[in-house]
Amino acid sequence: MQDISGSSSPSPPPGLTVELGRDRPVRLDCGVELGPLTVAYQTYGRLNAEKSNAILICHALTGDHYVADPHPITGKPGWWIDLVGPGRVFDTDRYFLICSNVLGGCMGTTGPMETNPATGKPWGLDFPVITIGDMVRVQARLVDYLGIDQLFCVVGGSMGGMQVLEWCKSFPERVFSAIPIAAAARHSAQNIAFHEVGRQAIVADPDWCDGKYLLEGKRPHRGLAVARMAAHITYLSEPALHQKFGRNLQNRDTVTYGFDADFQVESYLRHQGSAFVDRFDANSYLYITRAMDYFDLAAENSGVLANAFRGTRTRFCVISFSSDWLFPTSESRAVVHALNAVAANVSFVEVVSDKGHDAFLLDEPEFHATLTGFMEGAAAHRGLPRLGGTRP
Repeated sequence: MQDISGSSSPSPPPGLTVELGRDRPVRLDCGVELGPLTVAYQTYGRLNAEKSNAILICHALTGDHYVADPHPITGKPGWWIDLVGPGRVFDTDRYFLICSNVLGGCMGTTGPMETNPATGKPWGLDFPVITIGDMVRVQARLVDYLGIDQLFCVVGGSMGGMQVLEWCKSFPERVFSAIPIAAAARHSAQNIAFHEVGRQAIVADPDWCDGKYLLEGKRPHRGLAVARMAAHITYLSEPALHQKFGRNLQNRDTVTYGFDADFQVESYLRHQGSAFVDRFDANSYLYITRAMDYFDLAAENSGVLANAFRGTRTRFCVISFSSDWLFPTSESRAVVHALNAVAANVSFVEVVSDKGHDAFLLDEPEFHATLTGFMEGAAAHRGLPRLGGTRP
């Protein structure tokens, strides 16, 4: 293992992969033992000598570990570039940031498109069904590999927020502070329904080939694009759609009385679908959406959500957005009430925004100010130095 703790030793360069679980496989919730497995991850900043400044960033369903670097396929900027960097909310001059591609993903971490060592062929549907808990256990192995006992903070939005909550349940002693954003302690029936529509669009594509499309030299692009289009609608709000598109026509003065993309919103969704298939794997979409569907912290704790956090010493900041109907504020309040029930240290902010669920990825000043305030308070209690080395 590379030494990353000393001030004279360089931190791991971004774009790393590591093999884990060869001697001690990861036992998944489905009962399968998986190992060895590969984890792809990025790091930013430097781990201090005390190893007390590490932040784990957890990505969302269609995200990846390219938090602040250009995406290697699309070339687009990192998905949290506004928040990660020198002098930004997650200050790389102060913190050591880690983000890994989740188990089941398609950007370098072991998943259905990777090679099954038992067959020498892509896993496909032979890959075991996974859960959010499985993703977090693999992340914990990565944190072990990096030599970090306790994370200063675990943060993430949407499915990333689910991972944050799972960390706090499964490894409470390893999380000093936690920021679940636009998330919930369980996936709702409505959200499961939207996921099922997407999955059925994929499996109905004749190029899906019962999940063996890589062996056939095919890709279910059409089904995956439709799945992305349906999901993308849920990430926005009606006011956001109206303000951006309304009923404006796409490059024409009148309707065509046909089924081309007459409206700008139709063209936008088609673009979102076609762009998505270039960077994401259809089987990964099936597995990761199913992992979200299975997430239910209360059910795992005798039906009482508060039991998931009993005895916690973690400092929490729970954040929701007023126009988010995919993970509405009521879901965040349920988490806050559960934390209050066990006398946890928790603050809660509902950010007023008309941008919908995706607001956590966008430039929202109140959201950024909330993150900054919480991080400064947590850093003061942790004793982390400010820029220039002075103590708070």
